[in-house]
Amino acid sequence: MAPITRRHFVQQAALAAAFYGCPFKAIDEAQRVFNADEQNVAPLDAKTIRNLRSGIVGNVITPDSSEYEALRLVFNRAFDRHPAVIVRCTGASDVARSLDFAQSNDLQVAVRAGGHSRLGYGMCDGGVVIDLSTMRRVEVDAGKRVARAEAGALVRDLDEATQRFSLATTSGGCPTVGIAGLTLGGGEGRLMDKYGAACDNLLSAQVVTVDGRQIEASQKANPDLFWAIRGGGGNFCVVTALEYQLHSVGQVLSGTLIYPAVGVPELLQAFVRFLAGAPDEMDALVQLPHSKQGRTLNIDLCYCGDLRMGNDLVRPLRALKPRR
Repeated sequence: MAPITRRHFVQQAALAAAFYGCPFKAIDEAQRVFNADEQNVAPLDAKTIRNLRSGIVGNVITPDSSEYEALRLVFNRAFDRHPAVIVRCTGASDVARSLDFAQSNDLQVAVRAGGHSRLGYGMCDGGVVIDLSTMRRVEVDAGKRVARAEAGALVRDLDEATQRFSLATTSGGCPTVGIAGLTLGGGEGRLMDKYGAACDNLLSAQVVTVDGRQIEASQKANPDLFWAIRGGGGNFCVVTALEYQLHSVGQVLSGTLIYPAVGVPELLQAFVRFLAGAPDEMDALVQLPHSKQGRTLNIDLCYCGDLRMGNDLVRPLRALKPRR
């Protein structure tokens, strides 16, 4: 038997996990609707758009809408795509209706929240974009240390809501990244060494499958699908809300030490020694950026424990005489 590649495994597992127990027709539809290939599709006629609008609570944006040009832009401007329609959803029912519309009209689907996908997955040519960016509400149960966030919420939305209670969970370092895409891709963040990746802190998710079912995915409900969405990426379903485990996090010691790029091997060796003795509360990484002032070696630090202990831990790096 030929060895299976990770890509092939994820593709097959996506269909099996997301549509377990569904008719095979639904699996075929999923493979077609979420096809990542570009499509060249004729513009949708006015009657077709009216039919879509009649079932959508949110807004339906077409190429002749004034908002279209702004809403089709994504973080990576290398992708200049023109969808046939953008549906700005207000809830799971809008998502289900959009999926049904895409299948009925044989259109590709893209799902956008923060729009930060470096591969441009949040936009498509000639298809339907399910835009979750207006679904940004975050609710915190401080007693249970749980946050429930709509799938359009950004990192800053989640952080601002949880910080009021001195609570936090692992999320991205960029405030405008969407938490849904971050979590579905695994979710690296500055608290990861102590509390695990974002997907490790996911307690449950509300999702819409390609056949329009609105279900929960958790350890108790649809556990196979829950396993799949925690780091497996997209194409399993459309996530509309996420529930996270929170942790007690007060002040943190965070910043960047910038060194001139001379003696880089010695600096890297010192950094490796620093990491070897660092506790889980310390997250650190090295960058070698290039600017008008020349190349530097930067060490980014974030310590989520006792601040005095954090300062003691960083002292050997400060002794290496950073510029700042």
